[in-house]
Amino acid sequence: MKNTTEKISVLEKIGYSLGDLAANLIFQTLMTFLAYFYTDVYKIPAHTASVIIFTGGMIGAFFNPVMGIIADRTNTRWGKFRPWILWTSIPFGVIALLAFSTPDFSPQGKIAYALITYILLVMIYSANNLPYSSLSGVLTGNMAERNSISSYRFTAVTIAQFIVQVILLPLVLILGNGDKAVGFENVMGIFAVVGIIFFIITFLTTKERILPPAEQKTSVKQDLTDLVKNKPWIVMLTVTIFVFITLSMKGGIYIYYFENYLSEHELASFLTNIGFNNVINSLNSLLTSIGLVGFHWPEDAASSGFSLFNASGIVMMIIAIALSKPIADKYGKRDLFGVALAISAIAQLMFYFIAPENIGLVFITQIIHGFFYGLTIPLLWAMVADVADFSEWKNNRRATAIIFSAMLFGLKAGLSIGGALVALILSSYGYSPELTMQSAGTINGILLTMSIYPAVTFFIAIGALFFYEINKEKEVMLEKELNTRREK
Repeated sequence: MKNTTEKISVLEKIGYSLGDLAANLIFQTLMTFLAYFYTDVYKIPAHTASVIIFTGGMIGAFFNPVMGIIADRTNTRWGKFRPWILWTSIPFGVIALLAFSTPDFSPQGKIAYALITYILLVMIYSANNLPYSSLSGVLTGNMAERNSISSYRFTAVTIAQFIVQVILLPLVLILGNGDKAVGFENVMGIFAVVGIIFFIITFLTTKERILPPAEQKTSVKQDLTDLVKNKPWIVMLTVTIFVFITLSMKGGIYIYYFENYLSEHELASFLTNIGFNNVINSLNSLLTSIGLVGFHWPEDAASSGFSLFNASGIVMMIIAIALSKPIADKYGKRDLFGVALAISAIAQLMFYFIAPENIGLVFITQIIHGFFYGLTIPLLWAMVADVADFSEWKNNRRATAIIFSAMLFGLKAGLSIGGALVALILSSYGYSPELTMQSAGTINGILLTMSIYPAVTFFIAIGALFFYEINKEKEVMLEKELNTRREK
C-alpha cells in the first residue's frame, strides 16, 4: 500500500486546484448568467427558459450516479479518476462554447438548440467534475492535508468566481463591441481554451494514493445499498441540494437586482463618490493610449455596480477561505460550516430590508455575507471526502466516486432547481426584457428572490446539519483507524 498520509507538495495542490478553476469558469457562468443569457441575449421567453434549465439540469443530475459507477470501475495505469479529466477536457471546452452561442434559428429552433446544448454541457460536466471531485478523496488520507487541498482548490474556485461575476459582463460588452451575443461567444471561446490547458495540467501533476484492495469486488447493488444506509451521506446530499439551490437562485438574480431594483442615480453617485469611476476612466485612458480604442468599461451604473458588488463579496471569500482551514482543524468541519452558513443566511435575508437608495448598506451586507459564506466553501467537499472515509470504515469497502456522484447529483439538482426558480419567478411576476421599466410587482419578486427565498433554502441546509454525526472527534477516529487498516 502506498503512503496514504504523506504530505502533498504545493505543486500538486496548485495543479489539482487548476482543474476546478477551469470547470468553474463554466459552472459559475451557468449559475450567474444562464437565465439572463436565455432571456435577455438569446430571447427565449422566461417560462420556457425555466423549463430548459430544469429539464436539462435534472437529466444531468441523474447521469451523476451512472458516472460514479463507471468511474469507480475504471482501471488504468493512470488510476481511476485522473484519466477522465484528460479524456473530457476538449469535449468540455467545445460544448461550453456551443451552449453560449446564439445561432439564428426560429423560436422553436432556439428552444431545441438551447435544450440540447445544455443537456450535453451538464453531462460532460459530470463526466469531468465527478472524477475530479473524487480525486480529492484519494490524493491523501491525512485530514489536515485534505483540508489544505480544499483550501487551495476553493481559492482557485473563488478566482474563477471573481472572473465570471466581476469582469465577465464587461468583457462580454467589450469583446462583442456592445453586442452581448457576440461577446458571450468570444468570452466562452477564451474560457474553453484556458480550461482545456488547465485540465491537462491537473492530469499531469496529481497522483492517486488511496486505492481499494486489489481483491475488492462489489456490485452496483452493494454500492447503492451502502449509500442508502450511510446517514452522513444522506445529510450531505440534502445540504448540497439546498446550498446549490441558494447559490443558483441568488447568483442568477443579482444582475436583475442591479438593473431593476436599485436606484440608478444613487448607484452612479456611489460609484463616483468612492472613486470607482475615476479608476475606470484612468483605465480607459490607458487602454486608448496604447491603441485599444474599443476597449471601454461599460458606462452604465448597473453593470459597474454589479461587478463591484460581486468583487467585494469575493475578496472577503478569499480571506475567509484562508482562515477556514485552521478554524476547521481546531473545531471541526461540521460546526464551522453550520455557524458560518447561518450568519451568511441572515446577511442574505437582510437585503429585503435595504431601500433601493441605500447603496452603501447593500455593499456592507454583501461583504458580511461573502466572508461568512467563504468560511464554508472549502468545507463542503472535504466533508464529502470524510463521508467516503466513513463508508470505508463502516463497510470495509472503498467506493469514492459513487459517494461523490451523489453530491454532484445534489449540486446539479440544486443548480437546476435554483436556476429554473429564477426564470419561473421572473415569469410569474411578469418580467419582460423588452420593458425599460418593470412593474412594482415584478420588482418585488426580484427583491424576494434576492433575500427571503435564498435565506429559507440556506436555513433548510443548516437544519440538515444537526443530523450529521461526523464531528471533530469522529474525524480524528476515522483517520486513525483507517490509516491502521491501510498499513496492514
